[in-house]
Amino acid sequence: MAERREQQLEKKEEELPAYFAALGTDSPKPRQKYGGMFCNVEGAFENKTLDFESLSGGKRGSQKLNRGGDSSSGSEGQSEASSAGSRSTPALTPAGSQPCPPSVGVAEELPNGCHQDRPAGKKMSYQGKKNIPRITSDRLLIKGGKIVNDDQSFYADIYVEDGLIKQIGENLIVPGGVKMVDAYGQLVMPGGIDVHTRLQMPVMGMTSADDFYQATKAALAGGTTMILDHVFPESGANLLTAYDQWKECADGKVCCDYSLHIDITRWHESIKEELEALVKDKGVNSFLVFMAYKDKLQCTDAQMYEIFSIIRDLGAIAQVHAENGDIIDEEQKRLLELGITGPEGHVLSHPEEVETEAVYRAITIAKQANCPLYITKVMSKGAADVIAQAKRKGTVVYGEPITASLGTDGSHYWSKNWAKAAAFVTSPPISPDPSTPDYLTSLLSCGDLQVVGSAHCTFTTAQKAVGKDNFILIPEGTNGIEERMSIIWEKCVATGKMDENEFVAVTSTNSAKIFNFYPRKGRIAVGSDADLVIWNPKATKIISAKTHNLNVEYNIFEGTECHGVPTVVISQGKVVLEDGNLFVTQGAGRFIPRKTFPDFVYKRIKARNRLAEIHGVPRGLYDGPVHDVIVTAKAVAPTPTSRIAPCSGKILAPAVRNLHQSGFSLSGSQADDHVARRTAQKIIAPPGGRSNITSLS
Repeated sequence: MAERREQQLEKKEEELPAYFAALGTDSPKPRQKYGGMFCNVEGAFENKTLDFESLSGGKRGSQKLNRGGDSSSGSEGQSEASSAGSRSTPALTPAGSQPCPPSVGVAEELPNGCHQDRPAGKKMSYQGKKNIPRITSDRLLIKGGKIVNDDQSFYADIYVEDGLIKQIGENLIVPGGVKMVDAYGQLVMPGGIDVHTRLQMPVMGMTSADDFYQATKAALAGGTTMILDHVFPESGANLLTAYDQWKECADGKVCCDYSLHIDITRWHESIKEELEALVKDKGVNSFLVFMAYKDKLQCTDAQMYEIFSIIRDLGAIAQVHAENGDIIDEEQKRLLELGITGPEGHVLSHPEEVETEAVYRAITIAKQANCPLYITKVMSKGAADVIAQAKRKGTVVYGEPITASLGTDGSHYWSKNWAKAAAFVTSPPISPDPSTPDYLTSLLSCGDLQVVGSAHCTFTTAQKAVGKDNFILIPEGTNGIEERMSIIWEKCVATGKMDENEFVAVTSTNSAKIFNFYPRKGRIAVGSDADLVIWNPKATKIISAKTHNLNVEYNIFEGTECHGVPTVVISQGKVVLEDGNLFVTQGAGRFIPRKTFPDFVYKRIKARNRLAEIHGVPRGLYDGPVHDVIVTAKAVAPTPTSRIAPCSGKILAPAVRNLHQSGFSLSGSQADDHVARRTAQKIIAPPGGRSNITSLS
């Protein structure tokens, strides 16, 4: 039976076209070998901020190989690599049995093209597709794909077990009961990381339409396997309390791994203690401040400087929503007085210049505080140019365009259909300049912008209609979590601006490096999490609200044709998307804590701290004439004899004449005013040495 099956497999391989042939001499590209059959990708673990053995559960990485007759499973005989150059130990079949290809006597091809596990030698009857169970094995073998990381591409197979990548190479020896995933002719990439979402966002007593379950389900459908959501504390709420509430809500709903940013919505004296607790106890290393939303969320420049200084000392990342809130507030009032109440009023009250100015100011403040800065939602040419210029001068700043700013433009704000126009309302607004998306994709491709988020925050038409008579009241937010990966491929890779490695960098790797969970995420390497996407660059899809996985009636990318779609998505080592079908589990996602001082960000900051010591110029005391002026409270501390009233609650020392300097005091009155003086007095040898003062009147 086994021989007949082998003959059938050989015959089937001979009938395959050349481009689907087994990889080897006839493969599209010769395989690059990195240290043999069982190896990790070279250089994958240069950042040693994560200890995979301590993060893993159970007995991973601690099992010893059993080559004797013990009946324990050899699949536990894996050692995880945790440093560059280490090699994983080959997975063995159960002790006492001979290694064999998983397709012989272990997995059998079903009529629908999938594989069904069954014991060797046992027959199965097929009674139709409805009776075919879906494979839920934790062991996967991804064969024939082209592995794409941010720095290299090569052909190899991947063996996944217990949610981790165990082996990378060719002709892998794997245990029985493995599900085969065919990746021939396709790309195998790290799962996407969406660094900016706002799920279940509270606005005016409402909550955004896509909750953690629905949005993460849509994310997986689009090839994204991890999100970073923003915690938005209500006015006056404690940051720690808001974090706990947000995490509790997410834990029971998320379908993929996630982490959290914290928004600082109110400045108060205990802010430093709260930030320290979040960093040390909660695994948070990024905080966002607002430069807009006057009288609600807006920070002053002085507050930003102090917050940035605290964030720098904690080793975290400062994020900003960059718009000039004062100008926006005045423009909104002016437009409403003119009778402009529709969605076009939103973009008219947020001109490009207010974003550009705020970005420049935020970079200036961050540079003075020597704090790394991350600009969220880069929407305009001007803002992108400021970031690019600052980076070229060596400033540690990162820019994040979003799906909306790359995939569409703001001309829709003037649509006759109010609901359609309102669907585009977000801040900063999508630029009405139709050339902006192309400009931003160019800067993204050349490295001036580094990361793409979605800023996914959707509201139904009924929710948006709260602002039908006043554009200020329209809830802000657009979709993009599901479309992000395909939009970037269509706008950047399909147009030739970006290659596959740069695509991985802006959709996954750069995010993992900036926020310090690389190489656990963002890379295909032995020991990394098995969050993978098998990408078909030749497949196409048309984005439509009729087919998306969201709870809203409109899709701002409606009708956009995208070349490049995910065919298989693997999250935590389990297949969650296959052949267009989603297999998600509510609450299966894990919270990913993040450590501070990521090397990718803080190496330059630390070097500048060492060089930033300030020293005064050594010089002698000035003993020349000083003009008598009326000092103000801001110039010097008030004294009892000054014209400015002293501050209450402070004890001021009486003025004492310093005889080693000049013959007068800034206090106004002199210690010897009671002594009668002549009209002129010649100083022969004043205390402290001779000077150019010859007389006192």
